[in-house]
Amino acid sequence: MGEVIDTDFINPIETRPKLSKIEDDAIPIIDLSPIAYLDHVPVSVRDQKIDNLVAEIGSACEKWGFFQVVNHGVPFETVKNLENAAVKFFGQSKDEKRKVNHCGMNPMGYSDDEHTGHVKDWKQGFEFAVNEDALGLVLPHHLNSFQIRNRWPQYPPQLRDVAQDYATEMSKMVNKLLELIELSLGVRANRLTEFYKDPALFMRLSLYMACPNPDLVLGIGAHKDSAGLTVISEDDVGGLQVRRKSDGEWISVKAVSGAFIVNIGDTLQVWSNDKYESVEHRVILNPEKSRLSIASSFGPGFYVNVKPLEELVDEGNPARYKEFNFGTFRASILKGNITKPNNPQKIVHFRLCNN
Repeated sequence: MGEVIDTDFINPIETRPKLSKIEDDAIPIIDLSPIAYLDHVPVSVRDQKIDNLVAEIGSACEKWGFFQVVNHGVPFETVKNLENAAVKFFGQSKDEKRKVNHCGMNPMGYSDDEHTGHVKDWKQGFEFAVNEDALGLVLPHHLNSFQIRNRWPQYPPQLRDVAQDYATEMSKMVNKLLELIELSLGVRANRLTEFYKDPALFMRLSLYMACPNPDLVLGIGAHKDSAGLTVISEDDVGGLQVRRKSDGEWISVKAVSGAFIVNIGDTLQVWSNDKYESVEHRVILNPEKSRLSIASSFGPGFYVNVKPLEELVDEGNPARYKEFNFGTFRASILKGNITKPNNPQKIVHFRLCNN
């Protein structure tokens, strides 16, 4: 795996989003301008634009499990500041970056596949928890030895502050997305957002290096996400692919300037009782350009127990999952990221046999 020797590998996100035609074989692109600058999605008084937006969100969740959002209200400068900090961090020598390696029972910090020996994926990453103190306090008792403590590098010095600014803006947008999803499911207001009083918010900066033989290795292999929602910001190199539900084909996600990519996670699949599904996705590599992405994983509080929402369960549509604790579920996956090979918990382990 070659060393990164300069910081010209990032293609910056442009200020103005470019809308593309929504086609049957393309991930939907949804315009959030009707709610972009609102604090909350209005419930009692709604207009046709918001009703149409709810319908678009519901259709994208049900058909794809993925969609892109534009005109979302997140300031361009907030995204750019974190991009610039990530460029500076990844542009250092590996010896310098490895000073903040994840280690032992703490998955936070830097990782690269050359160091871990996990050669299936061709990438470098830096992961951190936005609210690590809250997560530490509510971690299930039998996982007390499992630490979630951030390891911030000395360089660049502004990384922590710009990451917090980014997380604040992401949280505002995701709360509104959750409200739209509540409306699309037909459940009461705050039915999902009430689980996010102490959210498990993890962010990962990833550099997928240019690879001369992209057919031989993936940036990251096929996987599903465990949280409620994941939001991805990426440059214009592209490479993210989604497995289409209708036929299992891999569909490339078109890079749209200024957009965020949103996908349903396993936890939301359980809450929706399989109405909305978490789908497999992967990253393929570019032979000439490296790709930078910022992934934000939004899960409920670690103390939250997850099960299908009662409003979506009846005699004709019984609960398909038994109840489980999100903290235990998420910690199992985080541990698996360190101690490969492992058999972390998956929602299939909680599926009821009669469904």
